[in-house]
Amino acid sequence: MVFNIEALTLMLKGTATYLPGITRFVQKRSGSTGGVNLGRYCYSVWLRHLVIAHNNGFTEHPKVVAELGPGDSLGIGLAALISGADKYYALDVVEFANNESNINIFDDLVELFLNRSPIPDNTEFPRLKPLIDSYEFPKHILNGNYMETILSKDRLAKIRGAIISVSDDEPDQNPIKYIVPWDDDKVILNDSVDMIISQAVLEHINDLEGSYIAMHKWLNPNGFMSHEIDFKSHGTSTSWNGHWTYSNFIWKLIVGNRKYLLNRHPYSVHINFLENSGFKIIYDSKNNRKSSIKQKNLAKRFKEMSDDDLTTSEVFIQAIHST
Repeated sequence: MVFNIEALTLMLKGTATYLPGITRFVQKRSGSTGGVNLGRYCYSVWLRHLVIAHNNGFTEHPKVVAELGPGDSLGIGLAALISGADKYYALDVVEFANNESNINIFDDLVELFLNRSPIPDNTEFPRLKPLIDSYEFPKHILNGNYMETILSKDRLAKIRGAIISVSDDEPDQNPIKYIVPWDDDKVILNDSVDMIISQAVLEHINDLEGSYIAMHKWLNPNGFMSHEIDFKSHGTSTSWNGHWTYSNFIWKLIVGNRKYLLNRHPYSVHINFLENSGFKIIYDSKNNRKSSIKQKNLAKRFKEMSDDDLTTSEVFIQAIHST
């Protein structure tokens, strides 16, 4: 790459994270959703994943849901619990979420479900993916009789109480299990999860291959995983894919002492890890963008990158066990 002011500024910020207290502050900010209405955002994310899964033949409501990287709220998992799940695992590397915020989000989510509110679309959240054909409330999935059962006062009160007691000493008795940090595939029993979900998270995980292997162990043979993956530079470059121009040394300085930033793996690497871990893709929807970066601008690590990888900015994938 050409050494420039942009790279120098990023390297200085990265090295600053070695100062006491700076790393946690930076990670906290990077885990934030930036002040969006979290209840409506999480409602929209969850229902988009659920609608596409239903379109792909998963008509049974997932009872055990695991989420990678919930960030500053457990809202997606709370939406899963409200809409019928019995158990929710939230796995993160840094503790972002807090009970007070989650209670507020839960109350907002309950109102959205009670009102059968339409799914917030791209007018409200223009950058949110995946896209779906209809943003009407999915009555074909969450029908009247089912909704009466899952939205009973007793059931909702139990979930609300679980949020308050999520940090108690007996998490196995709680439908919510918040695991921070997770660094072992044994944190969830093998073959015990119906659905694994993530929203713009897998691009941040350092041990990506190990994570796909762990997910394959957790997922039961009839389950599925659903991931929105964002390959853009996340502010580390003025070009949307400029992070692929940085050498490993410069990237190490940019990351600094942070536990995560970006793993910089392009689309094809995710596919290889996913398939080698024993998954089969059943749905693959890519977004492509024009690249201002040429092959000659790429760092050594990415010199063999295909044109498809270079222009793939996002992908939504659903997958199942291949055997």
